[in-house]
Amino acid sequence: MIDLYYWTTPNGHKVTIFLEEAGLPYRIVPVNIGRGEQFEASFLAIAPNNRIPAIVDHAPADGGAPIRLFESGAILQYLAEKTGRFLPADLRGRCETMQWLFWQMAGLGPMAGQNHHFGQYAPERIPYAITRYVNETNRLYGVLDRRLADRAYVAGEYSIADMACYPWIVPYQRQQQDLDEFPRLRRWFEAVAARPAVRRAYARAAEVNAAPVVDEQARALLFGQTAASVRPPPR
Repeated sequence: MIDLYYWTTPNGHKVTIFLEEAGLPYRIVPVNIGRGEQFEASFLAIAPNNRIPAIVDHAPADGGAPIRLFESGAILQYLAEKTGRFLPADLRGRCETMQWLFWQMAGLGPMAGQNHHFGQYAPERIPYAITRYVNETNRLYGVLDRRLADRAYVAGEYSIADMACYPWIVPYQRQQQDLDEFPRLRRWFEAVAARPAVRRAYARAAEVNAAPVVDEQARALLFGQTAASVRPPPR
């Protein structure tokens, strides 16, 4: 059994997609990041960066004590290696998959995240910031569209690279992107969306958080963090 510490964000969806694809038994432990649950000591013991997702694998391959992991990319790699699925065993296929996983972690996710922040959540409109991140998101969509010109999936075969990228494309309208501009990307996006496991993963999200909302309390918690947010309380 795997405990998944989860909230309904793109990074959270990556892991539910893998778990549904692989058929691994798991239990969702909701961490409502809009109400500060990511700062609870029990969660920080697993995820010291106070971000979801995180997992605890109670049956690791070495038969030892449970393994705790945070960072969605590290979790996807771990689960792929645990199951022997969605990450090629050959050197070249593995390199293709891992570089696109890291591309999402270092590029698509952070840039689209800033796009969301300045376009949707910032208390004031800053045109330079909005244009900067909308344009960079557009560039990254172009990179992905070009990559998909001669292959069905990001690394050839369906893999953790697709699972990492797809949830960050789902809110394309909020990112002010038009998928008609990226026909190869649209074809891939629709193919991934149609997978039964992906549908199940998003159904689980609806069970956990049916009506996502970012109110003033959530804004203060999500966007007002400093080092003090993760310091242990004084003894």
